[in-house]
Amino acid sequence: MIVQACINGARAADFHLALPLDPDAMARDGAASVAAGAAELHVHARGADRQESLATEAMDWTMTALRRACPGTLIGVSTGAWIEKDDRRTIAAIAGWHELPDYASVNLSEAAAPEVMEALHDRGVGIEAGLASIGDALRLASLDHGRRVLRVLIEISEQTLEEAFAFADGIEKLLQREGIHRSILLHGENATVWPFVERAAARKFSTRVGLEDGKELPDGTVADGNAALVKTAVRIYRRA
Repeated sequence: MIVQACINGARAADFHLALPLDPDAMARDGAASVAAGAAELHVHARGADRQESLATEAMDWTMTALRRACPGTLIGVSTGAWIEKDDRRTIAAIAGWHELPDYASVNLSEAAAPEVMEALHDRGVGIEAGLASIGDALRLASLDHGRRVLRVLIEISEQTLEEAFAFADGIEKLLQREGIHRSILLHGENATVWPFVERAAARKFSTRVGLEDGKELPDGTVADGNAALVKTAVRIYRRA
């Protein structure tokens, strides 16, 4: 089990004053998150304009800064289709990376997910398979039964807790039924962040927290930044 820090995501600058949107800020924030107890980092690389990018320059700049600040820490990135807004450009970007992440998340809901997974596999980059629905889980089962993925992300966007838990349980049961035995990282977002941290800890799954998923602490106050969110999640795991 690990706590992963997802430090920026697709959030806009006005989401939080401490949101890291350039490589130097990501490096500082990543190091602080690791010091707070994060075992791994998940980042959305940003270009010189501070917008999400998979381009070689943005990825190399981001990865170099993070490797220097967080030696020995596994670092993952997003490959969300909205970043490059063109599947061919996404795949070409992956082929052009010089400074490789340890793994990358792929949303199984996206049309080009199999091709993106193949491109990552060709580069020797691990794959986090992002599942937000039963349909996503079925698709993963059809793709070599998920044997080539590093882990499965069960990531639920529904904000009604009962509904969110039902979606997560359905995905988990389908993975078991299909014989997909990969480590699971379970997380929510916004209103469901902390209930899912508690649920993941109780079930011995990994989880993630950070400004990508939400900015509030369990008591509803706004966290100072990613390190405070990580520290709180680690505390929950230690008492589970």
